[in-house]
Amino acid sequence: MKQFLSFLVVLMIYGSLSAQLQFSGDFVKWTYSHKWISETEVQIDYKAAIDKPWHLYDANIPAGGPIATNVTLNDSLIYKTTKPLFAVTKPISVYDEAFAMQLNYFADKAHFRQILKPSSSKKQTLNGAIEFMICDDSKCLPPDRVEFAIAINAYDGATKNTETNQKSNDSAAITVATSMTDTNKVTATTPTDLTTTTSSDSNIETAKTESTNTANKSLIIIFTAGFLGGLIALLTPCVFPMIPMTVSFFLKKEKGKGVRDALIYGFSIIAIYLILGILVSSIWGPDSLNALSTNPIFNIVFFLLLVVFAISFLGAFEIQLPTSWANYFDKKADSSTGFISILFMAFTLAIVSFSCTGPIIGTLLVEATVSGSKTGPIVGMAGFAIALALPFTLFALFPSWLNSLPKSGGWLNSVKVVLGFLELALALKFLSTADLVAHWGILPRETFLVLWIVIFALLGFYLLGKLKFAHDSDLKYISVPRLFFAIASLSFALYMIPGLWGAPLKAISAFSPPQHTQDFDLFTRSLQSSNTNKSSENVISKKKFSETFHCPHNLNCFFDYEEGLEYAKQVNKPILIDFTGWGCVNCRNMEVKVWSDSRVLSLLENDYVLISLYVDDNLELPENEQFIWNIGERTKKVKTIGNKWSHFQATRFGTNSQPYYVILDHNEKMLLTPRVFDLNIDGYIDFLKQGIVEFKK
Repeated sequence: MKQFLSFLVVLMIYGSLSAQLQFSGDFVKWTYSHKWISETEVQIDYKAAIDKPWHLYDANIPAGGPIATNVTLNDSLIYKTTKPLFAVTKPISVYDEAFAMQLNYFADKAHFRQILKPSSSKKQTLNGAIEFMICDDSKCLPPDRVEFAIAINAYDGATKNTETNQKSNDSAAITVATSMTDTNKVTATTPTDLTTTTSSDSNIETAKTESTNTANKSLIIIFTAGFLGGLIALLTPCVFPMIPMTVSFFLKKEKGKGVRDALIYGFSIIAIYLILGILVSSIWGPDSLNALSTNPIFNIVFFLLLVVFAISFLGAFEIQLPTSWANYFDKKADSSTGFISILFMAFTLAIVSFSCTGPIIGTLLVEATVSGSKTGPIVGMAGFAIALALPFTLFALFPSWLNSLPKSGGWLNSVKVVLGFLELALALKFLSTADLVAHWGILPRETFLVLWIVIFALLGFYLLGKLKFAHDSDLKYISVPRLFFAIASLSFALYMIPGLWGAPLKAISAFSPPQHTQDFDLFTRSLQSSNTNKSSENVISKKKFSETFHCPHNLNCFFDYEEGLEYAKQVNKPILIDFTGWGCVNCRNMEVKVWSDSRVLSLLENDYVLISLYVDDNLELPENEQFIWNIGERTKKVKTIGNKWSHFQATRFGTNSQPYYVILDHNEKMLLTPRVFDLNIDGYIDFLKQGIVEFKK
């Protein structure tokens, strides 16, 4: 959280820049020199002359701090690093209030050094780039990246220095971003150039705040899902009978001590599941969690995992931890005293109930993991554990409530079967995500809907007693709650049937594949291109609209930024960039619940050039378009279309959340504050109309 807050502080500082966009490289002049220190090693020196009042940060900066000075070598196969970049000049060390950490920086000048091992001692050229950032006492400038080419002399047994001067903003390798004169300018560049530009517009800061609020809402949803999962787990045959048995144990003690022990027992349960959530977050990390959400392989693994959970709940087998574990903790609970005894009791409950809680926990962790939030699994487990521990604590505090508990019986097994059907339906969501990202085409929308219709129809028949499993007890009558659940399930199945012919089905738009994957569609109106669009068919020789993908609601759109920009200039329309993703649930919600409005469709069709950039697309870029993305002290290979647009969004607009809507003019000037996920249709219409007004100005 501290890292996140620090990052927001940096972004807020960026927002305070003047209208004249400036970069760190405008105020730092770099010179380079090299010296052979042996026949196999060469010393590279990087010296910076820093204009006042700016200061340049050290090569080693704690996580969550500003951008550290970093060198990336293009010829990593030719040059091996034997000693990473380090500072020769003694840095100034201060405690920075904005970043809440001790930081090292340099004023006036800085000297960095690196020891490399070339593949040969012959004459050669070292190509690479320096990434750095500068600040003064009131603000920071966007990071800059300076390309360099150092001519390395052949080794001749001597150790002489050769020096090269290069002013960063004069380098031919630097992108045109450094000469931009408008704060809102987004310059069209080659993929490699995209690494250098960071937007500092205050509009972006507003959108980031909205995006952060959306992320916070997502965590609330994860917590709520975890809490509901815990309540459902209480109704399973592995947990429900344990409540009176466990509470009775505490009631046998003295009243005050029994209540205290019950509270400790509840907190112990919470601690156990919280540790599980922390372990999942620590193992994967935030970047990995985000990557998992759209990785086809992992989504297939999640699909198979949930299918196994579903089969287990339906009664084919039980997922159990080794019995020896339960026996061990049970003995420890008997032989120990005080807090340790109660803690072992909580472990025993977790292990004994695992056959019922395991699939629920597994499903919850999968959902929390693919949320992309590092704290998602922790928050989800907190909700689950609180719900699971609550009755044990409350019934110990108010023992008379035990009399109101329903008796155990066949209804507990019915809860497991219902969960099995729901797990099976949820599993298809992950298969759909993998299918969309990898473009397999194995699960189009109508196939997905057929499977869901069958699953929820069978669930309704099961609740009515028309379908019975081997382990089910005889159903003598149908209770009122069971009848209402059956009505809800069968009604839901009937609701989805029109979707087979193209009905939008807004209630499940977040789960089902996009409507454009459906082959047979009678509901979605076919949108015709305007006369201006048609007349330009012969103007653009490159592919205009994708032959593989289709835009929502049959809108004409581009899947490449450069092509969309070129087309917008020719038809004289503003640009709407739609940062989206195949696995983006909120993107589907926006397309089905907001874009489907006839007023929105009319604006998108007639008044805008729509560019949809899928940040999770798995198609690989041509080799000559792949490049390295420097993220602080880390590097990432941009090798897929999704990587390219994710990098474009992050470096240009300072966010990586979707959906994210940006309106630009032909000079790539951002006209309005970007819009994030918001199902307010009137607000979205106002956003589009205001964009048109600003474009005409």
